[in-house]
Amino acid sequence: MTGPFRYTSPEPPKSATGAVADVYAQLATDFGIKDATTFVVLSASPPLLTATWALMRESLLAGRASRTGKEVVAAGVSLANRCPFCVTAHSVLLHATGDHRLAETLLRGEEPEDPGERRLLAWGKDMSTPRPFAAQETAEYAGTALAFHFINRVVSSLLSEQMLPGGLEKYRLVRSAAGRSLAATVRRELRPGASLPLLETAGEAPAWAADSPVGTAYGALRTAAFQGAELLSGEDAALVRESVAGWDGVTPLPLAAPLPERTGRPGARLALLAARAPYRITDEDVVAWRVPPFTDHCLVQLVAFGAMCAVERVSALMGAAAGHRPG
Repeated sequence: MTGPFRYTSPEPPKSATGAVADVYAQLATDFGIKDATTFVVLSASPPLLTATWALMRESLLAGRASRTGKEVVAAGVSLANRCPFCVTAHSVLLHATGDHRLAETLLRGEEPEDPGERRLLAWGKDMSTPRPFAAQETAEYAGTALAFHFINRVVSSLLSEQMLPGGLEKYRLVRSAAGRSLAATVRRELRPGASLPLLETAGEAPAWAADSPVGTAYGALRTAAFQGAELLSGEDAALVRESVAGWDGVTPLPLAAPLPERTGRPGARLALLAARAPYRITDEDVVAWRVPPFTDHCLVQLVAFGAMCAVERVSALMGAAAGHRPG
């Protein structure tokens, strides 16, 4: 492995065309991070890339709910999912909002002083609990949380843990400086729905998102991600779904939990790990499955299938806690 990409070799962003190039252009203007590896790693599958970007943009970046509050929720999700890359990223983005003390508090795994922020952090860690925000903000907060349940799993499966070259993110001054460089972009008001014309898939919006752009993006991502099930036999896809259906949405996969054999069912093993313990994926797991004709596109799609199974499980638990049937 060289650079941030563990198992794929994405095309250089400067050579991108079509929807992929359009996503990179929106990333630069609306997110402020040019060629963010979190999205470049998905570029082998344009439907996944466009939908993942749309869900994050429409929930975290656009809308009227507090950006700080949504970053706290996203940090809670990332802490629960053991994704140091994403925890650091949200620390940097909180530096960008001007919440410098909060940024470092969350990075250390500590509780915020503000009671409202503590509740948001706790909900991000366990979405089966009551929602600590107004009903009209549900699409943005839930969309943000579920976007990062998906992104965490992609990052942990396919990227290294280092957010910046040489691990420079470990220095507070670097995190603060990176955040300050994004301050103007983070504070700019974005027009909701601008990412939706990029989508290459469509699907039913969940009930929690009502008629918002967040719901459109979520439906598109669910459709794109579940296409990865086609890389597995029916039996293996069912095994992954059944394992995730029995999960409480919070507890890490026990080390002693039985996994499909690497030699006999490598695809099921990879997808199940992507869903429930992506940080445990090893070189051996990938090598055992990735034989011709499987490509970067296939690997990204398989990981996305497992990740989306987990996202749907968390969404269902969130819906049950809210007292309605989840969409």
